[in-house]
This record gives sequence, structure tokens and C-alpha cells, in this order.
Amino acid sequence: MLTDSHCHLDDKRFAGDLDAVLDRAAAAGITRILTIGTGDGPPEIDRATRLADRYPQVYASIGVHPHDASKVTPQTYNDLRALATHSKVIAFGEIGLDYHYDFSPREIQREVFIEQLKLARAVSLPITIHARESWDDTMSILRDHWLAAGKAEAVMHCFTGDPAQAREALDMGFHLAYGGVLTFKTAEQVRESARITPADRLLIETDAPYLAPIPYRGKRNEPAMMIETARKLAEVLDPTPDAIAALTTANFDRLFARTKPDPLH
Repeated sequence: MLTDSHCHLDDKRFAGDLDAVLDRAAAAGITRILTIGTGDGPPEIDRATRLADRYPQVYASIGVHPHDASKVTPQTYNDLRALATHSKVIAFGEIGLDYHYDFSPREIQREVFIEQLKLARAVSLPITIHARESWDDTMSILRDHWLAAGKAEAVMHCFTGDPAQAREALDMGFHLAYGGVLTFKTAEQVRESARITPADRLLIETDAPYLAPIPYRGKRNEPAMMIETARKLAEVLDPTPDAIAALTTANFDRLFARTKPDPLH
């Protein structure tokens, strides 16, 4: 029984066969999926909740990706606040900073990130963080606008950092989520980071349709393929894949269920 803690089921690459994708996930033992609600950005930010309404095993996050920060208006925040009342919304994200593509100006990315942190605090949701080539600024903002407010419920999504970055995030009380990159031959530093991640702070994800694990690298990723990440994580940490499944599912339940009355059942 595995939980995919980060997946983009609304992506157009799933449009033609989503039911089959979810059937394969169930057959592989993936019993729940958190689908990310950023989509293509405002004004349409409810794709994840619509999917959660349609599929009982799917839960939703809400938020605006840093790529789309320049699309945000005051109405966007009102819409997010309203979506936060949805019974299957259990997270805020993915939010953060992306300095690789700079699809939105960096100053606007930072402003929107800070505002979303304030909103996540107000609606009592854990956050899932995107940080690409922006580590120092991301962590600085999280210290000032998340930790300083007494919050630590956060996931560093698709963590691909080195052990020093892992320790920094872990020292802040955050969870680290590992995806298909963990299986790549060139990702030894990611596996080193996994080795130092405490058992109670460990999550796995697909980030599907992106970053398919070996032996599917280069193909469209989907939740069923996460079993390969679980197997690799078991190799790295030396338990069994079943133990990894139980551990990461328990961590998911504890992190994402604490802010709402039993949202997963």
C-alpha cells in the first residue's frame, strides 16, 4: 500500500487514458494519490479538486506554481481561500521559487510565495515546496515566513539536493520527498541524502508525468511506476519495499491529516 505524495494528474498527457493510469496504479498497490493543484495557473486553479471529486483515491492540493506567479491577482487569493474549504484539499502547493526558467520575474515569484505562505498558515494546510536553482532564497523565505510563524509542516518536493541541503531542511523540521531521480545512476548524492533522512520524515512521489524512474526513464511517468522508486529506496536504506511502503504511507497520513478532521477516510 503506497501513497504517491505528488502527482500532476491534470496534465494533458493523461487526458486520453486517466482511468487506465489509475487502474494500473491500484494494481501496483498505490492506494492514494495527492494531485497537485497548480495546473496552468490562474484563473483556472481548481483542476485538482475536480479530479478529487471524481476519484475516491485522489486528494488535492491548491496553489500557484512559481512559473505562473505573474498571473496572480487579488481574486486568485480569494479563490484559493475558497478552495481550501474543500473536504479533499489536504495541502498547499506546489509553491516556491524557480530560477531555472524564470517564467515569472524573480521578485514577483518571491512576493507570491510569501503571500501563499501567509494564506497556507491562515487555512492551516501543510505546504509542498518547489525550489529549483533557488535554494538559498527559498530557505530564507521559509525561515522568515513559515518557521518564524511557528510552522514546520512542509515537504521539499522532488528532493534532489546534496546531504548539506538535506540537513538544512531536516533541521527546519521539514519532510523530504524522493522521486524517480533517486534511481538515476548519476544521483548518488540524492541517495546519500536519503540515507540521512530520518524515517519519520521520508516521503516518496512520482511528480508524474515527469521524471520517470529507471527502467522507464524517458517515458511518461505515472503512479504505477513509483514501485521502482520504493524498491531503490529499500536498497538504499536496507529495509524491504513493503516496509518503505508502510513507513512513507504512515508519514503521509501524519503530515497531511493533522490539520483537518480525518480528511483521508
